[in-house]
Amino acid sequence: MLLKKFADLPEMTPAGGVLYEELRKGFAIRVPERFNFVHDVVDVYARAEPFRRALVWCDDAGNEKVFNFADIAAESARTANFLLALGIKKGDAVMLILRRRYEFWFFLLALHRLGAVAVPATNMLLAEDIAYRANMAGIKAIITLEDEALQGEVEKALPQSAGVCALVTVGKPRSGWLCFTQGGVTQDGTIIQGYAAYSNVMETAAENTAGSNSDTMLLYFTSGTSGHPKMVAHNFTYPLGHIVTAKYWQNVIDGGLHLTVAETGWAKAMWGKIYGQWLCGSAVFAYDMITFKPALLLEKMARYSVTTFCAPPTVYRYLSRQNLAAFDLSALKHCTTAGEALEPLLAKKWLDLTGLVIYEGFGQTETTLLAGTFAGMEARHGSMGKPAPGYEIDITDNDGNSCGCDMPGEIVLRLENGRPFGMFAGYYKDEALTSATFNGNLYRTGDIAQRDKDGYLWFLGRKDDMIKSAGYRISPFEVESVLVKHPAVLECAVTGVACPKRGQAVKATIVLTTGWEPNPALSRELQEFVKKQTAPYKFPRIIEFADSLPKTISGKIRRAAIRAVDKLTAAVTKA
Repeated sequence: MLLKKFADLPEMTPAGGVLYEELRKGFAIRVPERFNFVHDVVDVYARAEPFRRALVWCDDAGNEKVFNFADIAAESARTANFLLALGIKKGDAVMLILRRRYEFWFFLLALHRLGAVAVPATNMLLAEDIAYRANMAGIKAIITLEDEALQGEVEKALPQSAGVCALVTVGKPRSGWLCFTQGGVTQDGTIIQGYAAYSNVMETAAENTAGSNSDTMLLYFTSGTSGHPKMVAHNFTYPLGHIVTAKYWQNVIDGGLHLTVAETGWAKAMWGKIYGQWLCGSAVFAYDMITFKPALLLEKMARYSVTTFCAPPTVYRYLSRQNLAAFDLSALKHCTTAGEALEPLLAKKWLDLTGLVIYEGFGQTETTLLAGTFAGMEARHGSMGKPAPGYEIDITDNDGNSCGCDMPGEIVLRLENGRPFGMFAGYYKDEALTSATFNGNLYRTGDIAQRDKDGYLWFLGRKDDMIKSAGYRISPFEVESVLVKHPAVLECAVTGVACPKRGQAVKATIVLTTGWEPNPALSRELQEFVKKQTAPYKFPRIIEFADSLPKTISGKIRRAAIRAVDKLTAAVTKA
């Protein structure tokens, strides 16, 4: 198995799990002096097992393609030659806005071949977002799928994006853009020289990437819930950190087919759409859906015999409302979730419908899987699980002292024994922020959690979001988790507002489910609902109904925006 070249692997139990203590003690990663995922994984597969399935792709229009590793090696090499012809070289940054198109894998791996920097981004970006990213990351080329609105936003951003030298469309030709799909046609109709010939690109690329493992390979922008997004830089060893993600959390199957629903513009795609899965021998399933339709997703999972599946709780919520008996999910063996806490009732419903436990996990754009409920462990729904192998996690107060059981504190990584493989190198071109985040031998995540007596971690919220009311520390996440159980609540955001008596009062901003109308009686009903399900001091003393909540382009609620409006309203009222 290729995986054994890079890792010491604890033996699995007959039930498919491994004792957690043995996993922590027995797992280790071995990194070659120079590691490149394409040369050391993709090309090795292409030579040893050329017909091994790598990528299964389909879309809403009924199109489908299956690529083996020989295909992937050849297409990524051909694409590397295309980029070379554009003048892209080692260290250059290229933005990829390709949703779940199969060409994303060609371009990502081509950039790895060249030692260039891949900057994945979502197709929901507007001109201002694109220009900001292009200037901050020094983008040389932007590759997008065929999308009139998106490409229009790119063109609007171009005058403010001084470093961008080329625009490339994947799909039909567009004026002023190079067309990758039709042979690298330039705007005047000529063909980029050398694009079709890729026989020597592997040797050329290997020479170009003969640098350090610490070179930047991947650059992701965070969601920016409280300001401009940060640039998270990962080096060439990052893929190896996802061995744990795929093998011991997602439990992918050698020869199986894994589906993570994330779009390629988000770091979660790197958790489930390429590195760990291929290292562990599983093919990747990519369903390029335009809009999320639960029944259609289940139909695809059944038709292509998906064996392992990862999605946020919201997706499971929608899937569990379908008639699952109508879909043959017999191939499905393991399910995982991350992004928010899993409601116990939803977990039980999924178990009743499918016979499968949902295993939770937690991490950041800056890391691989930080904590998880691993196969063989008891699943305590709502918990992040326990620290992943390689990560030394602690819960500390503001002075860095460890907190006791059931005491809230910041999730930190202790780095006395070095940085784990898969952890980011730093914030790109921001030494001050990097230094502030790496405080001595601690990495501060900015997330608040508490640890129970058995070592399970329970997420409470972002540090800036915590509410201090009448001496109590209140997690907005805890209150929100109760409110969304009420049938009237579609979604909500809990924040703290200034209160002369309490310091802060708990406020809930609520979007109602269709058919419910805002009124004082409903507000009182929701308050009593919270009081009955959690400590009374946590109930929202202020309830405000809204048509929508402010969110980032990744869909995360921007509580900071709600707090800013409340402060402004309070200031105007005082005046």
